[in-house]
Amino acid sequence: MTIAITGATGFVGQTLLETALSQGHEIKALVRRDQPVREGVAWFRGDLADKPVLGRLVAGAEAVIHVAGVVNAHDPAGFEQGNVAGTLNVIEAAVRAGVPRLVFVSSLSAREPALSAYGASKHRAERLVAASGLDWTTVRPPAIYGPRDREMLELFRSAKWGVVPVPKEGSASMIHVEDLARLLLALVPGGEHVTHRVFEPDDGRRGGWTHREMALAIGSAVGTRPMILGLSPKALLRAARVDTALRRSRAKLTLDRARYFAHPDWVVSHGARPPHAIWRPEIETRDGLRATAAWYREQGWL
Repeated sequence: MTIAITGATGFVGQTLLETALSQGHEIKALVRRDQPVREGVAWFRGDLADKPVLGRLVAGAEAVIHVAGVVNAHDPAGFEQGNVAGTLNVIEAAVRAGVPRLVFVSSLSAREPALSAYGASKHRAERLVAASGLDWTTVRPPAIYGPRDREMLELFRSAKWGVVPVPKEGSASMIHVEDLARLLLALVPGGEHVTHRVFEPDDGRRGGWTHREMALAIGSAVGTRPMILGLSPKALLRAARVDTALRRSRAKLTLDRARYFAHPDWVVSHGARPPHAIWRPEIETRDGLRATAAWYREQGWL
């Protein structure tokens, strides 16, 4: 198939691109910077605000996988522009071009839109997708990890140093980026069991991982048994203020993130998992964490 992908050079997008090519698909990819020539890929330089480029991106495609978005911003307007207005532009381009199929990568945070500006923006984007008139499927990934990821990298670094700060209470689900990429492509053909559905995929672990379990698993992946520093919601907010003051625009723990990190339940809903006939996770999380740590070391990141 010919598939248009937004966010093709991001963490999820790169793995999705490589997986799609390995399956024999032709790819039209939206990127912010010029890319080297690659067989099977047509690059389109632009962003989600560039409507003419989006029109050329989706023209002739049989499906769009919309991955691009804003995961970290310092005010709600940044999330609104990247996740809501950007998704609307993709939808409008697909409708104008007559592209029938849209697979949208949202976030588990959209389940609790009142907690964060990020989650609220993803929730509004989901509503636009549902009202688009397209043959759509929305995927809400939980915590995504794997090679190239810089968001969870700091937890790996903290574990190597021997102390991992995590929310004191609660649990979360996880998924390896390669499993997520396989799911997105498995959904492209559509069908009655996946059309107009919202799926919450994970690694298959019922009940998810407590934050302590996750921290210990990451520690094991880097060869340590770290001390777990459980932070209360108030402590998370204080840490976010310190991180913002010290690193400003490069801060990872913003106030917005601290608010949804403090929520105790980021475990996928059992009834929202994708049908087993379509997809199942293949990467056991402890194995995936060890492989991710090895990749970080190879790149000199850890």
